[in-house]
Parts: sequence; C-alpha cells; structure tokens
Amino acid sequence: MICNEKMYALGAKRSVIRELFEYGKQRKAAVGEENVFDFSLGNPSVPPPKEVKEALLRLLDGENETALHGYTSAQGDKGVRETIAKNYEKAFGFAFDPDLMYMTCGAAASLTITLNAIVSSEKDEIVTFAPFFPEYRVFTEKAGAKLVAVPPAEGLDVNEEAFRLSLTENTRAVIINSPNNPSGVVYKEEKIRKVAEILKETSEKFGRPIYLISDEPYRALVFEGKPLCLPSFYRDTIVCYSYSKALSLPGERIGYIAVSPLAFEAKDLYLAICGAGRALGYVCAPSLFQYLVRECDTMTSDIEIYRANRDKLFGRLTEMGFSCAYPSGAFYLFMKAPSGDANEFSEEAKKFDILVVPSDSFGCEGYVRIAYCVSPDMIERSMPAFEKLAEKYFGKRK
Repeated sequence: MICNEKMYALGAKRSVIRELFEYGKQRKAAVGEENVFDFSLGNPSVPPPKEVKEALLRLLDGENETALHGYTSAQGDKGVRETIAKNYEKAFGFAFDPDLMYMTCGAAASLTITLNAIVSSEKDEIVTFAPFFPEYRVFTEKAGAKLVAVPPAEGLDVNEEAFRLSLTENTRAVIINSPNNPSGVVYKEEKIRKVAEILKETSEKFGRPIYLISDEPYRALVFEGKPLCLPSFYRDTIVCYSYSKALSLPGERIGYIAVSPLAFEAKDLYLAICGAGRALGYVCAPSLFQYLVRECDTMTSDIEIYRANRDKLFGRLTEMGFSCAYPSGAFYLFMKAPSGDANEFSEEAKKFDILVVPSDSFGCEGYVRIAYCVSPDMIERSMPAFEKLAEKYFGKRK
C-alpha cells in the first residue's frame, strides 16, 4: 500500500455513529423518513436564534466585503477574541487574555490542535473519563500519545480513586467533558474540585504541570444548575469550545481554544498551539463566522425544547423498564442494554427502526446512546416502537 495505512483504516471504516447515521439515510429512503426513529447523530434540530440570521444578513450587506471574506490573523481576528474574553469574564468572573486565544474550526480542531501542541513523546498519555467521545482516541493517537480511560463511578460520575491511579509520570493532560457526550451527565462542583486537587497534587509530585483540557461544546446546554468555569478551579487549564450546539451551527465549524493566563509558561504553551495550528493547516478559522460569533457569542438556541424531549424520553423509557443515567445537560441519554450487550441491543432496536448507538467505542460497554436532539413529534412517534422493544426484554406490562 502506497498510502498511510493508519489513515486508510480510519477512512475505510467510519465511526460507529456515522455508520448508523448512513444506515438511517438508506432506511428512510426505503420505508419513509417518518417511519425511522433516528437517534444516532448529535445534530441539533433546534434552529439558531433569530439574531444569528439577522447578524449574518447585516454582515453580508455591509460595505467591506473584502475584509468580510478575507483572511484574519492566523489565530483569529483580535476584535473577535477580545469580545469573547470580555463576555466570558462577565459570565464567569474569570479573565481570559485575548492574546492567549485561538479561533478554530470547531471543538474537533480545538482538541486536535491542543493535543498536538502538548504531546512530545510516544510515551505520553492522555487521560479521560469514561464514557467519552470516541474521537478522543483518534485525536490522541494521531498526536502520538496513548489514551487512558478512567472507568466511571456509579451514575457514570467521576471515579476519584480510579482517576488518581490513572495518573503516571507519562500523563501529559486530562480531558474532561461536562456536560458529557455520550451520557448527558453534568459533573458537580465538588467533583471538579476533587479532580483539580488530585491534578495539583500529582503535578507537584512529578515536578511538572499536567494540563486539564476542558472540552466544552455543550457548556450552554445545562438544564439543572449553571455551567462551571474550570480555569477557576485549576490553573493549568485549556478550554476547547465550539458554537455548534449553543448556536445550532454544527456545519459552520467555529470555536476557539483559550489558554488560562494562570497556566505554567502560558505564553509558550500558546505559541505551541499556534505552531500546531500552523502545522495542521488550521490557520484562520472561517472569517464570516468569526465575525458572526462576535455578534452572537452570548446567545443560546432554545434549549427548553431539549429539556422537554429529555423529560419525556427519560420518563417514558424508565417506566417501560429501561435503566438510564439521568442527563442534566447536553442532549444525550445513555441507556443500559438489558442483555448487557450493546451491539446486540442496537441490532435488535433496528428491527423496530430505532437507531441507537452501541457504547463500546465510548469506553463503557453495555449501554446505547440516544441523541434526543430531534423533533418532539419524533419522540412521541417513537414510543410505540420503544414499547415493542421493551416487551421483547421485559415482557408485556400489566
């Protein structure tokens, strides 16, 4: 083979999420879209806030079209970064430095750039909490490191003791994702404080910082409580953000990296991020959408629709006998496969045209992920199919 075999393998086999999504498209063409209950992909069904369209039209009708569609600075427009930093300080009381921020093509680019900036040896390890987004493994291994998954505690919460044991002299960073994809679990403040405490102790033990990478595409989608500011808990934090979910703009690929100004040698770390962005070809995120988020940074799509979907789906499925982790954020439900075999259960669900993602690649076997960022009508229409699926495993309800 004359091409890169690892890259060929990634291209030849899609992620399990994408495979199921493509199957769903074929199935909809065969039996009708209304008859397929596709919970595979985290694709927002709620439209962007109306101000997004208004801002886009205003930008497109402006006088300076050359600047609007031209290059910005490699790390992103300075005015955009300044606006985001000011808004973040107003919301969380923590001041980011615009000169330590890097605009990106969404959270995937943010993570990829950050990992390539900090990994320096094939011995390096990146720790994350299971369940986790499967692409963490792809991003980590491409950067040249090994992904280490911490098994969850009860309720899919942070397992403090397992986390402590996972940290070694090879640990370069820890990825934390709250609200979590795939579980929808939001880690509580006391857990974040404990993670920060363990990281501080371990960093001091090894005489060098272990970075905390906070992957935050679902930060705005918290149904109970408020989002937390992780840099205020741990100084060596790097925030990776995306507007895909908050503004319902997944296809526009816009986000940012923010290095805490309190981080050890923060400027050098930031320059490594700039260098990784350059090496990966991720300089100058889409200009039009940089200017858009300057206008709409503080806005959020109507997440009450997701909350209502969550309440209905969680309530009805648990009534049927299914066991689910309670999702306080994002738009995912993580449900136990009654047989204990996620792949078997996902295949069985297909017989009722229910598409749910088996969990093995999420680092937590025996569950399926249900993305409920769908129309409320589809949630309601899927209930008879779920009832039939439940009957197969639990029998008819009295």
